[in-house]
Amino acid sequence: MPNRLIKETSPYLLQHAHNPVDWYPWGEEALARSIEEDKPILLSIGYSACHWCHVMERESFEDEAIASLMNANFVNVKVDREERPDLDAVYMEAVQMLTGSGGWPMTVFLTPEGKPFYGGTYFPPTDRMNMPGFPRLLLAVTEAYRTNRGEVERVTNQLTEQMGRSGQVTPSSGLLSADVLHEAYSRLAANFDYQNGGFGAAPKFPQPMTPEFLLRYYHHGYSPRALEMVEMTLEKMAYGGMYDQLGGGFHRYSTDAFWLVPHFEKMLYDNALLARLYLHAWQITGRDLYRRIVEETLDYVLREMTDPSGGFYSAQDADSEEVEGKFFVWMPDEIREVLGEADGNMLGGFYGVTDAGNFEGANILNIPQGPEAFALEHGIEERDLVALISRGRPRLLDVRERRIHPFRDDKVIASWNGLMLRAFAEAGAALKRADYLMAAEANARFLHEAMTVDGSLLRTYREGQAKIPGYLEDYACVSDGYLALYEATFERDWLDRAVALANRMVDLFWDEGVGGFYDTGSEHEILVTRPRDVFDNAQPCGGSVASEVLLKLALITGDEDYNLKASRPLRALSRLMTQAPGGAAYWLGVLDFYVSLPKEIAIIGDPAGAEAGALLDAVHGRYLPNKVVVGSAGDGENADNGRPYEMPLLAERGMVDGKPTAYVCQNYVCQLPVTDPQGLAEQLDS
Repeated sequence: MPNRLIKETSPYLLQHAHNPVDWYPWGEEALARSIEEDKPILLSIGYSACHWCHVMERESFEDEAIASLMNANFVNVKVDREERPDLDAVYMEAVQMLTGSGGWPMTVFLTPEGKPFYGGTYFPPTDRMNMPGFPRLLLAVTEAYRTNRGEVERVTNQLTEQMGRSGQVTPSSGLLSADVLHEAYSRLAANFDYQNGGFGAAPKFPQPMTPEFLLRYYHHGYSPRALEMVEMTLEKMAYGGMYDQLGGGFHRYSTDAFWLVPHFEKMLYDNALLARLYLHAWQITGRDLYRRIVEETLDYVLREMTDPSGGFYSAQDADSEEVEGKFFVWMPDEIREVLGEADGNMLGGFYGVTDAGNFEGANILNIPQGPEAFALEHGIEERDLVALISRGRPRLLDVRERRIHPFRDDKVIASWNGLMLRAFAEAGAALKRADYLMAAEANARFLHEAMTVDGSLLRTYREGQAKIPGYLEDYACVSDGYLALYEATFERDWLDRAVALANRMVDLFWDEGVGGFYDTGSEHEILVTRPRDVFDNAQPCGGSVASEVLLKLALITGDEDYNLKASRPLRALSRLMTQAPGGAAYWLGVLDFYVSLPKEIAIIGDPAGAEAGALLDAVHGRYLPNKVVVGSAGDGENADNGRPYEMPLLAERGMVDGKPTAYVCQNYVCQLPVTDPQGLAEQLDS
């Protein structure tokens, strides 16, 4: 007999629809029952690709005796954190305050008013080491709530008074300068792992926004070491087991310090941010390795994570057949069976495959030596090794495809799609991949047509149903994606939609009193505190992306209000950027844009033509992190045609001598118009 979750669209909630637990989705029905019966709420938050969420479900939520305890004493509510980041943020803060740490699955006990009084993460079904068994915990919480209500109220009052303070920042009117960037770089350099790449020790996360900042720092000529740190990190990740050597795309993070053993889930946002990072590294260095990683990652998304309607799916699980990583690992005999003895041994050796294995007796494919070093050590020509890899990888991938696949969470999340939309748009323009631009356009149409209603963006979509009002990160990331697609195609509709979403974002989320954006808007449910996350974590926070979008739109439209709203959070967060740069890396990139005199580039001419295309290649093929690009098909087409905003960068600009023409301005000064790619390149590099 299914429970109430059977009516939900979230794959994570549907996974729990047949538990013996009497689960409710978050909503009025559950809250009203809690008040009516004076029972505490047991709130369980997780997501579909979370390995330990599955473990706790198998151990506890599918156990009849434990479910009976839960049903008798609590109103049980299950939440998909990816659908409701507001609930996740509010109650994660409470758990961190109670325990000093957080994570998923998250288990929080609430009063009927939604106030937290106890919580934690994973609990085992029986007492284990220093962790109480879940049944013991349930009985203890039940007893405390019934017999010691005064203590419960004291804890809830204390928690709710403190909650929300992490998003409070001190307003500042000080001038912003590159000094913040220099201080941040010094702290990051001190925390860099000069042996393995990346930052800190195990477990090691890719943190793509931090290398992005280092690329900017190098680009300004501040330090050649910044690029060295990025290159070491990118090469180690590309050769490690955290990267899927056969199928492309990155797993969530490495459980060790040297990128070998991953947590095997794949998240859309990780791959969007990492594809952009490797693309930017390719633009700077021209290394084939980086371009290959970009293309393999985006090809993986097209192959496995793209809905026919154009939306991008959220995640792939770590487990298959209830075993973590089983889909991805290999035994030596399996490889020899596919490729034959000689090729199997050689390719297996290249990918670090041994009889002993490197993960629970099996092998995670990785590249201990680059092709040149491996070929030299094994006495073969590098070109022969490359040929073997080229013919062997597809055959191994074909065999792997016949295995039982990990579960795929096929809901579409607006903000994550915005991140991937930008990755496809940038890569399509830079690599001249028409298929990537087609994917970006299909995704943008989907977001506009299926997930936008009366100008308001919705958070999630699955099986024909879009729901939940969008959060700040949704508006910011989708607007950013539209803007990137406009810059890649000069299709004016995408710029119009970026502007419309940005204006709606300001209306819903901006708070003049705090001088910044809240994560929830005026359309959202009022919770015990209004979340405002200013930290860039696994993905950029909504505020940092919003500020970047507004800075770009200020240059494109000439609207100074965009600039004012974008810069106020930067001033308030300058101290955070210097003291905790790893948690503010996207903010650092936005600050760099603000203080670094961005280039304003206008291209006049048919972008589909060869001459204008060559000018665009000069722009998109090089690393220019601080720029805006606008375009018009030709003379007489620069009017705004009744649109609600102007584009001063196109005003009174036409082709020179009938040829497609580029105009480059910076810091209120414009250079002479140019019609040849070489002349444009010299202006862009100056």
